[in-house]
Amino acid sequence: MSSANAQSSLFADSPAKGLICRNCGTTYDLIAQHACWQCFGPLEVDYDQDALAKVTREQIEAGPQSIWRYAPLLPVGVDPADRVSLDPGLTPLIDAKHLAEALGMRKLWVKDDSANPTHSFKDRVVSTAVSAAVKLGFDRFACASTGNLANSVAAHAARAGIPSTVFVPHDLEPGKIVMTAVYGNQLVAVEGSYDDVNRLCSELTETDEFESTAFVNVNLRPYYAEGSKTLGYEVAEQLGWRLPEQVVVPMASGELLTKIHKAFEESAEIGLTDSGKVRVFGAQSAGCSPIADAFSAGTDVITPVKPTGIAKSLNIGDPAAGPYAIEACRSTGGGMAKVDDDEIRDGIRLLASTTGVFAETAGGVVVATLRKLLESGRLDPEAETVIYNTGDGLKTLDAVSSLVGPTHTVKPSLKSAREAGLLQA
Repeated sequence: MSSANAQSSLFADSPAKGLICRNCGTTYDLIAQHACWQCFGPLEVDYDQDALAKVTREQIEAGPQSIWRYAPLLPVGVDPADRVSLDPGLTPLIDAKHLAEALGMRKLWVKDDSANPTHSFKDRVVSTAVSAAVKLGFDRFACASTGNLANSVAAHAARAGIPSTVFVPHDLEPGKIVMTAVYGNQLVAVEGSYDDVNRLCSELTETDEFESTAFVNVNLRPYYAEGSKTLGYEVAEQLGWRLPEQVVVPMASGELLTKIHKAFEESAEIGLTDSGKVRVFGAQSAGCSPIADAFSAGTDVITPVKPTGIAKSLNIGDPAAGPYAIEACRSTGGGMAKVDDDEIRDGIRLLASTTGVFAETAGGVVVATLRKLLESGRLDPEAETVIYNTGDGLKTLDAVSSLVGPTHTVKPSLKSAREAGLLQA
């Protein structure tokens, strides 16, 4: 048996049958590879559609209270013994009625993934990636990260008792640095942008010293990306096995949006939900908006940019999945928009004051984009809409710390409280 076939046999209980190039359709075994040897296009997991079609709602509902209830739809994890996980998933889908009222919408939900173990959606993608990494024989975890991914990889490595080395830009938010460093493995600050970090990690994967290291978003990227699909499956299940009419998703690489879209399509194709088209909208910061700019220009050619602005978790200047995100939005009748730093701050505060959800800057981007799309008439206020908050505001306190604080300062006496107006009817 060849090495590739031996590795594919490790996934014998999985519905995944191999990897396939998004561009040219060339197929590969289930190996640690992210780019096509023929055209250099990105690879993704290719599934046995007959196996997926056998998955039922009842089977999923009887599963664990985590993303692993969807294991029959993922490349790894059908056998619980194969899971390397903090058990993320089944995060709240919040009825955002007060936010809907403020924006003039009929029905709005917030999918709040800040409730995951390391407080971002990255726990989903890391769980799938490191589970695949262990099956493929890797003995160290690594990543290039804008913060949330580093948090999750370090935490998963600590839980599994496996060493990790994570690479981040040197100017990352302090909260994300602390939340990664506390797990005790290697944290490398790189003098440069995320794109510089990612370039370095891609080069490291080719060295002998890192031959046994799984870079979850580089050589393990096809498996990593599939974890994002659970954000689509969960919304459908939490809505009673039906699809929303519209969604707004933050974009960094663009992969999260494409995989949520893929999950909605798969859910309908295999009969978990009724058929229907979900209009998909993408949200970017004006400080790093190469995907939204290409969409606005009517092209799918992404022009790389140098990121700026407060939404650092979305600061990927050369987004690999940008063209596929554009395709998803165009094919569903959706759209994209970008918002500036002041709009992002306003979005964070509006979400917090109407839902009780304190989002990181990416969540502020989504709320501000939702408002902009409504004002421009591109998003239907009467359609049932889901927006995605992908991380916790405690990680990006600097974004709003200068704008909020005590509304009153009083002495510890009734007189002082009365003088401050606190006892007025």
